[in-house]
Amino acid sequence: MHNSAPSALEEERERERERGRERERERERERERERERERRRERERERERERERERERERKREREREREREREREKEREKEREREREREREREREGEIHRERESERKRERARLLESERKREKDRGREREMERGRIRERARERERERGGGREREREREREREREGERERERERERERERERERERERERQLGRAREREKERERERERERERERERERERERKREREREREREREREREIEREREREQGNYGMASIRKS
Repeated sequence: MHNSAPSALEEERERERERGRERERERERERERERERERRRERERERERERERERERERKREREREREREREREKEREKEREREREREREREREGEIHRERESERKRERARLLESERKREKDRGREREMERGRIRERARERERERGGGREREREREREREREGERERERERERERERERERERERERQLGRAREREKERERERERERERERERERERERKREREREREREREREREIEREREREQGNYGMASIRKS
């Protein structure tokens, strides 16, 4: 009994020391847990910084894509301006062709009028000479036959006048045929102008189809860029998961 009391006291002291050591170990574990939490917070801050850097890179890429789109739009605007200049040149060429055709028609009409005037003068001279010949024949017959033949001469003159009227009708028919040929030339020119206008409309429709194809290509490029952004976001999510898994693995190793 005398020896058991000090032994119990010593055991109690030992237990107290053990409890003190346990409390110290617990404090050390708490400090370790705090350090681990701090490391996690630091990793989270690093991940956030990385995400921010990635967002900045994405913003830079987006700005670059926007600049690229702007360059594409500018190229399209330049192509449209060039097409407009080409249309203006085409209109100028069409106007020049029209003016040249109009000048040619005027020259042709002037040539026809001049030819008609010359023919009319020639016919006038021919008629005058014919009348002179008729008068001369009439005088000759008068001298040969005397006054009793005057009626015959009058009938001859009437036949001559009828022949002249017939020739005049023939000349009028010829003038009408010439006018019809002129109208036909005008119709042909009108049809040629209409065909040229139709070709221009077809060229414009083709240019519009080309612009639509270019817009479709731009939409396809934009869809492809959007798919690339989506893939990049998926890759970022995957990298984030991998980092999370790696951090959890390291924490498990340290705890064990």
